[in-house]
Amino acid sequence: MTLFLINEGTLFACLVSSYFYLALRNPAWPPAGVEKPSLPIPAVMTALLLSSSGVLVIAERGFAARRRLRYRVGVLLTIALGTAFLVLQGVEYADKLERLRPSQNSYASLFYTITGLHGVHVAFGLLFLLWALLREVRNTAHPPKSLAISNASWYWHFVDGVWLVIVTSLYLSPRWS
Repeated sequence: MTLFLINEGTLFACLVSSYFYLALRNPAWPPAGVEKPSLPIPAVMTALLLSSSGVLVIAERGFAARRRLRYRVGVLLTIALGTAFLVLQGVEYADKLERLRPSQNSYASLFYTITGLHGVHVAFGLLFLLWALLREVRNTAHPPKSLAISNASWYWHFVDGVWLVIVTSLYLSPRWS
């Protein structure tokens, strides 16, 4: 899992580096005619993911303490928060696509590539958490430590951390100039 996360982190680092490379090479970033990303929806999305990580930590502690209900409720709540994140990403895309198409310029291409790839990672993380939950429900994950649960949690926290880099890079950095 560690090597997999390093690989995925490298992928996102390359994409974000490309974003900043182009930003520094262009006189205006985002390009003229493209409005800076709005912050209200991404702020809620950030709150959803950060709170989902907190809830998952509580769930993991419940699993380690053999408190199965606490683990199950925590993972289900984490999944609900992650699903809400994806719904809001869809809302943001629906609004943004009216004004900015992915093929319009390099800024748009990178914006949709980075946020879209992250959305795919969130969706995979939700499936991973669901799989770990099913392992616990079927009694094939044993406290105090389960590799399935641990790996799903690591992945989820990684996805949350990547989102913080994305928010800082794509949503906040255009306001710094």
